[in-house]
Amino acid sequence: MTKKTKALLAAAVVVALAVTAGIASLVVGGSGGPSTDQAGAGADATGTPGTGTPTPQARTATEIGEAFLDDYVDDDGRVVRRDQGDDTVSEGQAYGMLVAVAVGDVKRFDAIWSWTEDELVRPDGLLAWQWKDGAVVDDMPASDADVDAARALVLAGSTFDRPDLTTSGVDLGTDVLDEMTVSTDVGRILLPGPWAMGAGPWSYNPSYASPATFAQLGEASGDPRWAELEAGSRAVTTNILSSTALPSDWAQVRQDGTTVPLPSADGSSGSVQYSYDAGRLALRYAESCQPEDVALAASMADVLQRYDELPMQLDLGGQSVGSDQSPLAYAARAAAEASAGQHDRAAADLRTADDLSQSTPTYYGSAWAALAALQLEGTSLGACSPLAVAR
Repeated sequence: MTKKTKALLAAAVVVALAVTAGIASLVVGGSGGPSTDQAGAGADATGTPGTGTPTPQARTATEIGEAFLDDYVDDDGRVVRRDQGDDTVSEGQAYGMLVAVAVGDVKRFDAIWSWTEDELVRPDGLLAWQWKDGAVVDDMPASDADVDAARALVLAGSTFDRPDLTTSGVDLGTDVLDEMTVSTDVGRILLPGPWAMGAGPWSYNPSYASPATFAQLGEASGDPRWAELEAGSRAVTTNILSSTALPSDWAQVRQDGTTVPLPSADGSSGSVQYSYDAGRLALRYAESCQPEDVALAASMADVLQRYDELPMQLDLGGQSVGSDQSPLAYAARAAAEASAGQHDRAAADLRTADDLSQSTPTYYGSAWAALAALQLEGTSLGACSPLAVAR
Protein backbone atom coordinates (compact mmCIF):
# COMPACT_ATOMS: atom_id res chain seq x y z
CA MET A 1 0.00 0.00 0.00
CA THR A 2 1.41 3.42 -0.96
CA LYS A 3 1.77 6.30 1.52
CA LYS A 4 -0.91 8.19 -0.38
CA THR A 5 -3.37 5.29 -0.20
CA LYS A 6 -2.62 4.85 3.49
CA ALA A 7 -3.39 8.50 4.23
CA LEU A 8 -6.59 8.49 2.18
CA LEU A 9 -7.87 5.30 3.80
CA ALA A 10 -7.10 6.67 7.25
CA ALA A 11 -9.04 9.84 6.52
CA ALA A 12 -11.99 7.90 5.09
CA VAL A 13 -12.23 5.58 8.10
CA VAL A 14 -12.37 8.44 10.57
CA VAL A 15 -14.79 10.46 8.47
CA ALA A 16 -17.20 7.52 8.48
CA LEU A 17 -17.68 8.12 12.20
CA ALA A 18 -19.23 11.55 11.64
CA VAL A 19 -22.97 12.03 11.90
CA THR A 20 -24.50 12.12 8.41
CA ALA A 21 -25.64 15.32 6.77
CA GLY A 22 -26.89 15.70 3.18
CA ILE A 23 -25.25 17.63 0.40
CA ALA A 24 -28.59 19.40 0.07
CA SER A 25 -27.70 21.48 3.11
CA LEU A 26 -24.95 23.35 1.26
CA VAL A 27 -27.10 26.43 0.64
CA VAL A 28 -26.34 29.49 2.68
CA GLY A 29 -28.53 30.02 5.72
CA GLY A 30 -29.88 26.47 5.99
CA SER A 31 -32.78 26.01 8.37
CA GLY A 32 -30.72 25.09 11.26
CA GLY A 33 -30.81 25.17 14.75
CA PRO A 34 -16.09 16.85 8.29
CA SER A 35 -14.75 15.27 8.96
CA THR A 36 -11.47 14.60 10.56
CA ASP A 37 -8.26 15.31 8.79
CA GLN A 38 -5.51 12.77 8.22
CA ALA A 39 -3.67 14.29 11.17
CA GLY A 40 -6.32 12.98 13.53
CA ALA A 41 -7.68 16.38 14.55
CA GLY A 42 -11.33 15.45 14.50
CA ALA A 43 -11.29 12.14 16.28
CA ASP A 44 -11.93 13.81 19.62
CA ALA A 45 -15.39 14.66 20.95
CA THR A 46 -15.78 16.06 24.41
CA GLY A 47 -19.22 14.70 25.21
CA THR A 48 -21.62 16.57 27.48
CA PRO A 49 -20.60 17.41 31.03
CA GLY A 50 -22.55 15.35 33.54
CA THR A 51 -25.00 16.84 35.97
CA GLY A 52 -23.61 17.66 39.37
CA THR A 53 -20.19 18.52 37.96
CA PRO A 54 -18.57 21.27 40.06
CA THR A 55 -18.33 24.63 38.35
CA PRO A 56 -14.87 24.83 36.76
CA GLN A 57 -12.51 27.50 37.97
CA ALA A 58 -12.10 30.60 35.83
CA ARG A 59 -8.54 30.75 34.47
CA THR A 60 -6.39 33.19 32.56
CA ALA A 61 -5.09 32.34 29.10
CA THR A 62 -1.67 31.59 30.56
CA GLU A 63 -3.17 29.28 33.18
CA ILE A 64 -5.16 27.43 30.52
CA GLY A 65 -2.00 26.97 28.46
CA GLU A 66 0.05 25.79 31.43
CA ALA A 67 -2.69 23.30 32.35
CA PHE A 68 -2.56 21.81 28.85
CA LEU A 69 1.19 21.35 29.13
CA ASP A 70 0.85 19.81 32.59
CA ASP A 71 -1.86 17.39 31.50
CA TYR A 72 -0.66 16.24 28.07
CA VAL A 73 3.12 16.68 27.83
CA ASP A 74 5.36 13.97 29.27
CA ASP A 75 8.70 14.87 30.83
CA ASP A 76 10.56 13.83 27.68
CA GLY A 77 8.55 16.28 25.55
CA ARG A 78 6.05 13.88 23.99
CA VAL A 79 2.53 15.31 23.68
CA VAL A 80 0.25 12.38 24.45
CA ARG A 81 -3.32 11.95 23.20
CA ARG A 82 -4.35 10.29 26.47
CA ASP A 83 -7.97 9.83 25.41
CA GLN A 84 -7.01 8.41 21.99
CA GLY A 85 -4.86 5.41 22.79
CA ASP A 86 -1.84 7.30 24.18
CA ASP A 87 -0.41 7.90 20.72
CA THR A 88 1.30 11.06 19.49
CA VAL A 89 0.73 13.01 16.28
CA SER A 90 2.77 15.79 14.73
CA GLU A 91 -0.16 18.15 15.19
CA GLY A 92 0.03 17.61 18.96
CA GLN A 93 3.75 18.32 19.07
CA ALA A 94 3.14 21.56 17.17
CA TYR A 95 0.30 22.57 19.50
CA GLY A 96 2.52 21.90 22.49
CA MET A 97 5.31 24.03 21.03
CA LEU A 98 2.92 26.91 20.31
CA VAL A 99 1.48 26.80 23.82
CA ALA A 100 4.94 26.56 25.41
CA VAL A 101 6.29 29.60 23.57
CA ALA A 102 3.09 31.54 24.27
CA VAL A 103 3.40 31.00 28.04
CA GLY A 104 7.18 31.50 27.99
CA ASP A 105 8.10 27.96 29.08
CA VAL A 106 11.49 27.49 27.42
CA LYS A 107 12.25 24.23 29.23
CA ARG A 108 9.14 22.49 27.96
CA PHE A 109 9.49 24.03 24.52
CA ASP A 110 12.99 22.59 24.22
CA ALA A 111 11.79 19.19 25.44
CA ILE A 112 8.91 19.07 22.95
CA TRP A 113 11.07 20.14 20.01
CA SER A 114 13.88 17.78 21.00
CA TRP A 115 11.48 14.82 21.12
CA THR A 116 10.02 15.88 17.77
CA GLU A 117 13.47 16.10 16.18
CA ASP A 118 14.46 12.71 17.53
CA GLU A 119 11.26 10.83 16.69
CA LEU A 120 9.32 12.54 13.89
CA VAL A 121 11.65 14.47 11.57
CA ARG A 122 11.97 12.63 8.26
CA PRO A 123 15.01 12.68 5.95
CA ASP A 124 13.30 15.37 3.85
CA GLY A 125 12.83 17.62 6.91
CA LEU A 126 9.06 17.19 7.18
CA LEU A 127 7.36 15.60 10.20
CA ALA A 128 5.95 12.08 10.26
CA TRP A 129 2.34 12.18 11.35
CA GLN A 130 1.81 9.40 13.91
CA TRP A 131 3.96 7.71 16.56
CA LYS A 132 2.80 4.92 18.87
CA ASP A 133 4.40 2.31 21.12
CA GLY A 134 7.91 3.52 20.55
CA ALA A 135 7.97 4.05 16.78
CA VAL A 136 6.49 5.96 13.86
CA VAL A 137 3.47 4.07 12.56
CA ASP A 138 2.54 6.50 9.76
CA ASP A 139 5.22 8.71 8.27
CA MET A 140 2.99 10.70 5.92
CA PRO A 141 3.33 14.42 6.87
CA ALA A 142 0.33 16.64 7.60
CA SER A 143 0.93 20.20 6.45
CA ASP A 144 -0.99 21.95 9.24
CA ALA A 145 1.28 20.34 11.84
CA ASP A 146 4.44 21.26 9.96
CA VAL A 147 3.34 24.87 9.43
CA ASP A 148 2.34 25.24 13.09
CA ALA A 149 5.66 23.75 14.20
CA ALA A 150 7.59 26.09 11.88
CA ARG A 151 5.69 29.04 13.31
CA ALA A 152 6.39 27.93 16.88
CA LEU A 153 10.11 27.64 16.13
CA VAL A 154 10.31 31.11 14.59
CA LEU A 155 8.38 32.62 17.51
CA ALA A 156 10.60 30.79 19.98
CA GLY A 157 13.70 32.06 18.22
CA SER A 158 12.53 35.62 18.86
CA THR A 159 10.98 35.08 22.30
CA PHE A 160 13.89 33.11 23.75
CA ASP A 161 16.64 34.92 21.75
CA ARG A 162 17.61 31.67 20.04
CA PRO A 163 18.62 32.15 16.39
CA ASP A 164 19.07 28.38 16.04
CA LEU A 165 15.34 27.91 16.55
CA THR A 166 14.53 30.59 13.98
CA THR A 167 16.74 28.80 11.47
CA SER A 168 15.02 25.48 12.18
CA GLY A 169 11.62 27.12 11.67
CA VAL A 170 12.62 28.73 8.39
CA ASP A 171 14.07 25.44 7.15
CA LEU A 172 10.93 23.49 8.05
CA GLY A 173 8.78 26.14 6.42
CA THR A 174 10.85 25.97 3.24
CA ASP A 175 10.32 22.21 3.11
CA VAL A 176 6.56 22.79 3.39
CA LEU A 177 6.65 25.29 0.53
CA ASP A 178 8.64 22.90 -1.63
CA GLU A 179 6.69 19.73 -0.90
CA MET A 180 3.11 20.71 0.02
CA THR A 181 2.04 23.82 -1.93
CA VAL A 182 0.82 24.44 -5.48
CA SER A 183 -0.02 27.52 -7.53
CA THR A 184 -3.54 28.15 -8.78
CA ASP A 185 -4.95 30.97 -10.89
CA VAL A 186 -5.89 32.84 -7.67
CA GLY A 187 -2.63 32.20 -5.83
CA ARG A 188 -0.65 29.54 -4.01
CA ILE A 189 -2.48 27.13 -1.69
CA LEU A 190 -1.39 24.74 1.04
CA LEU A 191 -2.16 21.10 0.32
CA PRO A 192 -2.81 18.67 3.19
CA GLY A 193 0.22 16.51 2.50
CA PRO A 194 2.63 15.28 -0.16
CA TRP A 195 0.05 12.65 -1.14
CA ALA A 196 -2.18 15.44 -2.50
CA MET A 197 0.42 16.87 -4.89
CA GLY A 198 0.10 16.48 -8.63
CA ALA A 199 -2.19 17.88 -11.29
CA GLY A 200 -5.40 19.46 -10.03
CA PRO A 201 -8.06 19.47 -8.86
CA TRP A 202 -6.57 19.17 -5.38
CA SER A 203 -7.80 17.92 -2.04
CA TYR A 204 -7.88 20.86 0.37
CA ASN A 205 -8.52 21.38 4.07
CA PRO A 206 -9.72 24.97 4.59
CA SER A 207 -8.70 24.97 8.26
CA TYR A 208 -5.02 24.34 7.48
CA ALA A 209 -4.49 27.83 6.05
CA SER A 210 -3.15 30.29 8.63
CA PRO A 211 -2.58 33.83 7.33
CA ALA A 212 -0.86 35.03 10.52
CA THR A 213 1.53 32.08 10.35
CA PHE A 214 2.26 32.66 6.67
CA ALA A 215 3.05 36.32 7.40
CA GLN A 216 5.37 35.45 10.29
CA LEU A 217 7.24 32.83 8.28
CA GLY A 218 7.48 35.20 5.34
CA GLU A 219 9.01 37.89 7.52
CA ALA A 220 11.50 35.45 9.04
CA SER A 221 12.54 33.87 5.76
CA GLY A 222 12.10 36.56 3.11
CA ASP A 223 10.58 33.89 0.85
CA PRO A 224 7.88 35.51 -1.36
CA ARG A 225 5.95 32.25 -1.56
CA TRP A 226 4.51 32.89 1.92
CA ALA A 227 2.84 36.08 0.64
CA GLU A 228 1.54 34.04 -2.29
CA LEU A 229 0.04 31.59 0.22
CA GLU A 230 -1.64 34.43 2.08
CA ALA A 231 -3.24 35.70 -1.13
CA GLY A 232 -4.21 32.28 -2.45
CA SER A 233 -5.68 31.13 0.85
CA ARG A 234 -7.70 34.33 1.19
CA ALA A 235 -9.08 33.96 -2.34
CA VAL A 236 -10.05 30.31 -1.89
CA THR A 237 -11.61 30.92 1.54
CA THR A 238 -13.57 33.85 0.11
CA ASN A 239 -14.89 31.54 -2.59
CA ILE A 240 -15.88 28.97 0.03
CA LEU A 241 -17.74 31.42 2.27
CA SER A 242 -19.41 33.11 -0.70
CA SER A 243 -21.35 29.92 -1.42
CA THR A 244 -21.95 28.46 2.05
CA ALA A 245 -22.50 29.94 5.49
CA LEU A 246 -19.82 27.71 7.01
CA PRO A 247 -16.71 26.03 5.60
CA SER A 248 -16.56 22.26 5.17
CA ASP A 249 -13.96 20.08 6.83
CA TRP A 250 -12.67 19.13 3.38
CA ALA A 251 -12.94 20.62 -0.09
CA GLN A 252 -11.61 20.32 -3.60
CA VAL A 253 -9.87 23.26 -5.27
CA ARG A 254 -9.68 23.55 -9.04
CA GLN A 255 -7.02 25.34 -11.05
CA ASP A 256 -9.20 28.45 -11.41
CA GLY A 257 -9.65 28.65 -7.62
CA THR A 258 -13.24 27.48 -7.49
CA THR A 259 -14.07 25.04 -4.71
CA VAL A 260 -16.38 22.10 -4.10
CA PRO A 261 -17.14 20.87 -0.55
CA LEU A 262 -16.08 17.27 0.11
CA PRO A 263 -17.08 14.83 2.85
CA SER A 264 -13.52 13.54 3.30
CA ALA A 265 -9.98 13.94 2.02
CA ASP A 266 -10.69 12.01 -1.17
CA GLY A 267 -14.44 12.64 -1.29
CA SER A 268 -15.24 8.95 -1.16
CA SER A 269 -17.21 8.61 2.08
CA GLY A 270 -18.97 10.38 4.91
CA SER A 271 -21.03 13.55 4.75
CA VAL A 272 -20.15 17.16 4.15
CA GLN A 273 -19.92 18.95 7.50
CA TYR A 274 -18.56 21.84 9.49
CA SER A 275 -16.98 19.88 12.31
CA TYR A 276 -13.73 19.16 14.15
CA ASP A 277 -11.53 20.32 11.26
CA ALA A 278 -13.44 23.30 9.88
CA GLY A 279 -13.99 24.77 13.34
CA ARG A 280 -10.37 25.88 13.31
CA LEU A 281 -10.81 28.21 10.32
CA ALA A 282 -12.29 31.13 12.28
CA LEU A 283 -9.41 30.94 14.76
CA ARG A 284 -6.83 30.89 11.97
CA TYR A 285 -8.29 33.97 10.28
CA ALA A 286 -9.24 35.97 13.39
CA GLU A 287 -5.59 36.50 14.38
CA SER A 288 -4.54 37.83 10.98
CA CYS A 289 -3.36 41.41 10.73
CA GLN A 290 -5.21 41.82 7.41
CA PRO A 291 -8.78 43.20 7.65
CA GLU A 292 -9.95 41.01 4.76
CA ASP A 293 -9.01 37.88 6.68
CA VAL A 294 -10.64 39.08 9.88
CA ALA A 295 -13.82 39.81 7.92
CA LEU A 296 -13.92 36.20 6.74
CA ALA A 297 -13.84 35.00 10.35
CA ALA A 298 -16.49 37.56 11.34
CA SER A 299 -18.85 36.37 8.60
CA MET A 300 -19.39 33.11 10.50
CA ALA A 301 -20.65 34.71 13.72
CA ASP A 302 -24.37 35.02 12.95
CA VAL A 303 -24.96 31.42 11.98
CA LEU A 304 -22.98 30.09 14.95
CA GLN A 305 -25.01 32.28 17.31
CA ARG A 306 -28.23 30.37 16.60
CA TYR A 307 -27.47 28.02 19.47
CA ASP A 308 -27.10 28.53 23.20
CA GLU A 309 -25.51 25.08 23.41
CA LEU A 310 -23.48 25.03 20.24
CA PRO A 311 -23.02 21.61 18.59
CA MET A 312 -19.65 20.74 17.11
CA GLN A 313 -21.24 19.20 14.02
CA LEU A 314 -23.28 21.39 11.66
CA ASP A 315 -24.15 21.29 8.01
CA LEU A 316 -22.88 24.13 5.88
CA GLY A 317 -26.04 26.15 6.37
CA GLY A 318 -25.81 25.89 10.15
CA GLN A 319 -28.24 23.03 10.83
CA SER A 320 -27.21 20.78 13.72
CA VAL A 321 -26.31 17.24 12.61
CA GLY A 322 -24.86 15.97 15.89
CA SER A 323 -24.94 16.50 19.63
CA ASP A 324 -21.22 16.60 20.47
CA GLN A 325 -20.14 19.43 22.74
CA SER A 326 -16.53 20.52 22.27
CA PRO A 327 -14.39 23.42 23.45
CA LEU A 328 -13.49 23.99 19.80
CA ALA A 329 -17.09 24.87 18.89
CA TYR A 330 -17.16 27.71 21.43
CA ALA A 331 -13.58 28.77 20.70
CA ALA A 332 -14.41 29.06 16.99
CA ARG A 333 -17.51 31.12 17.74
CA ALA A 334 -15.44 33.32 20.06
CA ALA A 335 -13.03 33.96 17.20
CA ALA A 336 -15.87 34.91 14.86
CA GLU A 337 -17.43 37.17 17.50
CA ALA A 338 -14.14 38.86 18.37
CA SER A 339 -13.56 39.48 14.67
CA ALA A 340 -17.03 41.04 14.43
CA GLY A 341 -16.31 43.36 17.38
CA GLN A 342 -18.54 41.42 19.80
CA HIS A 343 -15.94 41.26 22.50
CA ASP A 344 -18.15 40.43 25.50
CA ARG A 345 -19.73 37.52 23.65
CA ALA A 346 -16.30 36.30 22.61
CA ALA A 347 -14.97 36.42 26.16
CA ALA A 348 -18.01 34.46 27.39
CA ASP A 349 -17.51 31.77 24.75
CA LEU A 350 -13.83 31.45 25.62
CA ARG A 351 -14.90 30.86 29.23
CA THR A 352 -17.37 28.19 28.09
CA ALA A 353 -14.64 26.51 26.06
CA ASP A 354 -12.37 26.39 29.09
CA ASP A 355 -15.21 25.18 31.34
CA LEU A 356 -15.78 22.26 28.97
CA SER A 357 -12.09 21.46 28.79
CA GLN A 358 -12.02 21.24 32.59
CA SER A 359 -15.26 19.32 33.11
CA THR A 360 -14.71 16.85 30.26
CA PRO A 361 -10.99 16.94 29.47
CA THR A 362 -9.67 15.64 26.16
CA TYR A 363 -6.44 16.23 24.29
CA TYR A 364 -8.00 18.00 21.30
CA GLY A 365 -10.53 20.03 23.25
CA SER A 366 -7.96 21.14 25.81
CA ALA A 367 -5.45 22.04 23.10
CA TRP A 368 -7.89 24.33 21.35
CA ALA A 369 -9.24 25.87 24.55
CA ALA A 370 -5.64 26.85 25.31
CA LEU A 371 -4.69 27.97 21.81
CA ALA A 372 -7.90 29.98 21.41
CA ALA A 373 -7.39 31.86 24.65
CA LEU A 374 -3.75 32.57 23.82
CA GLN A 375 -4.49 33.58 20.22
CA LEU A 376 -7.49 35.81 20.94
CA GLU A 377 -6.62 37.39 24.31
CA GLY A 378 -2.87 37.90 24.21
CA THR A 379 -0.08 39.00 21.92
CA SER A 380 2.50 36.27 22.62
CA LEU A 381 1.59 34.49 19.37
CA GLY A 382 1.01 37.59 17.25
CA ALA A 383 0.42 41.32 17.26
CA CYS A 384 -3.18 41.27 16.07
CA SER A 385 -5.08 39.18 18.63
CA PRO A 386 -8.57 40.69 18.39
CA LEU A 387 -9.45 40.87 22.09
CA ALA A 388 -6.03 42.19 23.06
CA VAL A 389 -6.19 44.88 20.37
CA ALA A 390 -9.64 45.90 21.61
CA ARG A 391 -8.40 46.68 25.13
